[in-house]
Amino acid sequence: MRDPLRHDLLSVAPEAWRALLAARPDLDGIPHLADWAARGWPVIARRRLPGEDAACIPAGLPLPPALGKRRIGLLFERAALTPRPGLSLDEARDTAPAAWQPTLDALIAHGADRGPRVFGALLWQALTGLPYLSATSDLDLLWPGPVPQAFLDGLARIAARAPMPIDGEIVLPDGFGLNWRELLAAGPDGTVLAKGLERLELRPAPLMVSA
Repeated sequence: MRDPLRHDLLSVAPEAWRALLAARPDLDGIPHLADWAARGWPVIARRRLPGEDAACIPAGLPLPPALGKRRIGLLFERAALTPRPGLSLDEARDTAPAAWQPTLDALIAHGADRGPRVFGALLWQALTGLPYLSATSDLDLLWPGPVPQAFLDGLARIAARAPMPIDGEIVLPDGFGLNWRELLAAGPDGTVLAKGLERLELRPAPLMVSA
C-alpha cells in the first residue's frame, strides 16, 4: 500500500483491530471502539508523531461531541490497512440537517464536474450513524484542484447565503490542500499555505488557480 495522503480513509482488518486494542489498555471501555472495525467503520490518515515507527501507518479517529470530541491516535502495520474511497457530498446529503439541504443542493450543482467529498462531522455521522453533527457544526468539503477563479467566486456566493459555515480545501494532485477562502483572498500576487500530511509550505496563489 502506498503512503496515504491527507484525509485518506483506511479500513482496518478486524483481527488487527483486536490486536491493537489488546495492546492499548488506555482505550479500554471507550464506547464504540471494541467493534469499530467489525462494523466496517474506517480510520483516517494522520501526521506521524516523532518517534513513531516509520514502517507503520499512523491513523486516527474522532469520537462524537458527547464523548468529548477526543481524537484517538493509532498506528498500524501496512498489511492491516486497505485504502477506502471517500464519501461524496451527494452520498452524505441525506445525513445532513434539513436546514442545510438547499445549500447542499447548490454545492452539488456548483461542483458537478468536481464531486466534492465530505470530511469532518458530516463524514463521520454518515459513515457511523453516531451523532457527530451539532447546531454549531461546519460543513467541511474537499474539491480536486486546481480550480478556476470562477469556481471560487461561485463558492463564495453560496457560502454567503448558507445557514452554516462552509469550510474546506482545494486538494492538489500531490495531496496538499489549500483552504478555499485563503486561496480566494490571496489575490494574483499572494501566497497560500498548502497543508500536506507531513509538512506545510507556502505556494504562489496564481499557480493554484486554473484558467
